[in-house]
Amino acid sequence: MNAWGLSCTIDLKSCNPETIRSKDAIANFAKELVELIKMKAYGDPQVVHFGEDPKVSGYSLVQLIETSLISGHFAEETNAVYLDVFSCKEYDPKVAGEFAKTFFQADSVEITSTFRS
Repeated sequence: MNAWGLSCTIDLKSCNPETIRSKDAIANFAKELVELIKMKAYGDPQVVHFGEDPKVSGYSLVQLIETSLISGHFAEETNAVYLDVFSCKEYDPKVAGEFAKTFFQADSVEITSTFRS
């Protein structure tokens, strides 16, 4: 393809509640994912907990990479994870999605990819 970049969303359901509530686990996930998909991190992952409304309360993640970023939100009320990986360097969305499913011990994963021009 003659695209500028690849954007991938990864939705995980019924994740391990302890893992998605752990700042350290989420930071480690980001570091391991960056290595797995052969990206180069730009700084450390930022992991912040916020949200007054229980529906959206949880950690959010931002990991800058030299070719764009990885972001995510960890919804505590539903034990769901919503990740986004965007890069102008090629990577395999299925590898990223399956790794996330395993890491967070999710019951299911849905991966959607879009080429950006």
